[in-house]
Amino acid sequence: MESDDTGRLIYLVILGSVLAAYFIVANRARLGQVSRHALLWGIIFIGVVAGIGLWQDIRNDFAFRQASITDAGQIVIPRAIDGHYYLTLKADDVPVQFVVDTGATNIVLSRQDAKRIGLDPDGLRYLGVAQTANGQTRTARTVLTTLALGPIMERNVAVWVNEGEMEGSLLGMDYLQRFDRIEISDGKLVLTR
Repeated sequence: MESDDTGRLIYLVILGSVLAAYFIVANRARLGQVSRHALLWGIIFIGVVAGIGLWQDIRNDFAFRQASITDAGQIVIPRAIDGHYYLTLKADDVPVQFVVDTGATNIVLSRQDAKRIGLDPDGLRYLGVAQTANGQTRTARTVLTTLALGPIMERNVAVWVNEGEMEGSLLGMDYLQRFDRIEISDGKLVLTR
């Protein structure tokens, strides 16, 4: 601490002590009630200071975050509060939210998303078998006319519809390998073409 800082600290301690002494003397008769109020205001003050100090972390955890495309053509995807990375692509002009899954080989649609796109999951031939964390499940291969991520449009993209129950669709390496570089750092997934 520099000498100027030490002088300021001593001044603030003396000023605070004088104010506290005056406050106690002026309110001797109601000291218990005044002490409770002072404690309450002290807790409120500490809470406000903590909230201001942690605002950036709070905002990062609870604010709605979505992918963005930079001027350099990179797609920057912030990590969601659950630790996953999500991308919304237009599958045959229908927005579908995908979990980016580097452990998945294929682009896998849930039955619900397949229906929303206009596919008939019950009419598909489930000839493939996929090994998942929940065991084996059958899959059906189909082709989307278009799959678009912002201005990036892919045509005639092979996807697999999962016969089992899935919470959402997966964006696997079949799609991710179309990028030149995949980087995960500082809570962001960056895809570069």
